[in-house]
Amino acid sequence: MIFKNKTAVISGATRGIGKAIALKLASEGANIVIAAKSVTENEKLGGTIYSAAKEVEVAGGQALPIACDVREEEQVRHVMEEAKKAFGGIDIVINNASAISLTDTASTPLKRYNLMQEINVRGSFLMVQAALPYLKESAAAHILTLSPPINLNPKWLGPHIAYTLSKYNMSLLTLGWAAEFKNIPIAANALWPRTTIDTAAVRNLLGGAALANMSRTPEIVADAAFYILQKPPQTCTGNCFIDEEVLKSEGITDFSRYAVVPGGKLYNDLFLDE
Repeated sequence: MIFKNKTAVISGATRGIGKAIALKLASEGANIVIAAKSVTENEKLGGTIYSAAKEVEVAGGQALPIACDVREEEQVRHVMEEAKKAFGGIDIVINNASAISLTDTASTPLKRYNLMQEINVRGSFLMVQAALPYLKESAAAHILTLSPPINLNPKWLGPHIAYTLSKYNMSLLTLGWAAEFKNIPIAANALWPRTTIDTAAVRNLLGGAALANMSRTPEIVADAAFYILQKPPQTCTGNCFIDEEVLKSEGITDFSRYAVVPGGKLYNDLFLDE
């Protein structure tokens, strides 16, 4: 049980990639703090902090579901305090919660712009800031943020600059934390999928079932996170990882089991040129 007695706080862990990572770590004995807004079922999204907690326990981990909006400082700090009380500390923080709107400048209401900056950037910053005293006490502390390599190709800047800015800023935070916390040490890395992932966002906001069928399951990202979070924080920090590359480095080259449609065409994710 590689993560036995380790505690991971995961934002937005009620569904999709966040839940997949929670279940993967739980299967190796981790305590999982599910910090998310969903306390009642939304039929378009599926899942609540309580249903995710049950799945974590079935997978083999202990679960602590806490309602949390990452935009609210007191709620985030409460999550970290309760994690400490329940499990004795925090070893891993995963910034998974994110808002998306692939709209150009004229089509992005200020309310939507603010939402992306507040959840994606400010929320990630607040999660780490609130967890920092506890991460400093861990012998193997990791921060993992779901954000891409910073790619200045205009094709990723022009069509949806508000969203791009928010995701790149998450990666900049990651690189900054890697430098800031190097000597503690606390690892800080980013992780991004090579292809689109079959999530509620893809199905409801982006390409619907057609794009979902050209995607992989969230488990590929969870498996990559599993390997990253095992690494010594002294030597594995300051990276913007791609899930495929992480798995290849572990000797895994057959990704067919992750495809939603076996053998089907896959669609490259945002911010990756090839």
